[in-house]
Amino acid sequence: MAKGDPGGTTRSRRAAPRSKKGATGDPELVQLLTPDGERIESHTSPDGTEYRVDFTDEEYRGLYRDLVLVRKLDAEATALQRQGELGLWASLLGQEAAQVGSGRALRTQDMAFPTYREHGVLYCRGIDPIMPLGLFRGVDQGGWDPNEFKFNMYTIVIGAQTLHATGYAMGITMDGKTGTDDGEAAIAYFGDGATSQGDVNEAFVWASVFNAPLVFFCQNNQYAISEPLERQTRVPLYQRAAGFGFPGVRVDGNDVLASYAVTRTALDNARHGQGPSLIEAYTYRMGAHTTSDDPTRYRIASEVEAWQAKDPITRVKAFLEKQQIADADFFAEVDEQARRESVHLRERVLDMPNPEPVTMFDHVYPNGSPLLDEQRAQFTRYMESFEGSAH
Repeated sequence: MAKGDPGGTTRSRRAAPRSKKGATGDPELVQLLTPDGERIESHTSPDGTEYRVDFTDEEYRGLYRDLVLVRKLDAEATALQRQGELGLWASLLGQEAAQVGSGRALRTQDMAFPTYREHGVLYCRGIDPIMPLGLFRGVDQGGWDPNEFKFNMYTIVIGAQTLHATGYAMGITMDGKTGTDDGEAAIAYFGDGATSQGDVNEAFVWASVFNAPLVFFCQNNQYAISEPLERQTRVPLYQRAAGFGFPGVRVDGNDVLASYAVTRTALDNARHGQGPSLIEAYTYRMGAHTTSDDPTRYRIASEVEAWQAKDPITRVKAFLEKQQIADADFFAEVDEQARRESVHLRERVLDMPNPEPVTMFDHVYPNGSPLLDEQRAQFTRYMESFEGSAH
């Protein structure tokens, strides 16, 4: 687990100066680790905000371990769905850095509101990776306690979680839990396609006018199911924030260090009472939108290959090798750990018991309901009517 402070001083032997202008003329994005594994000491945005990290060697290795384990567990879940053991799976392949970087930037008291793809953030919050698989296997509705882990339930309805997060963040302010270093903040995850949803734009309005301590974290993976980004917006997504009255920043979403630094800064600003902000993590969905999707119908192989050269895990490995922070034995050990954990995950999924039909009445209301009790009794009698029959 990485615990570094982005406000610290990065060791100069691992850093190079940062050019403030993008070479391609594209909107500037925060980057602290190039695709070739070269460290950048810091990045200063046009508004004067400086982003940097100061991790120990062990913390750098921890980030690499996180990335590899998250990818391997995600791949195992995809395989389980292909073999008929899960009803559906939404892979995070290619988006590991955005999720691990932002997930590790969260403090213990911060609350996260995910979509259905934030398996990496879930992992960083200490939740057993088996939990979302129960949901996609259809044996439960998600098994973790949002209050215990400060990580809300997966949200299938596109963009709805941004309103949940906004209301929660407004509550943080009303409870007087902002304005100090130990203050609280919330973060809401969503994709580029969700920015076209009314819920998201309404959340922007409410968060802005109520100065909610909330970070909107958009993983721009270039496609909303099958629609490319240009069908969603005519301007870079992070620039939309200005129209709602709060700052926006674009970060290299395949750079785990920059994702960490930008998220930590935004959360700290929020907890100190400076209101909401929007982070656009510019990344790429390497696989399908979900396992029911065929991305070859709407994108070309050369585009995928170009993004493979920006792979978030490859660049961290290159950095560790160049700086002699890790050796072949370390990488082999991480790969073996990932293999063991993925095998264990598979075994536990296959061992999941099928729930009794009557359990669908459980947990509907926190204190029960006479009407629900009556419905449960009726359903129980109905199910008992089949006992001893051929059905």
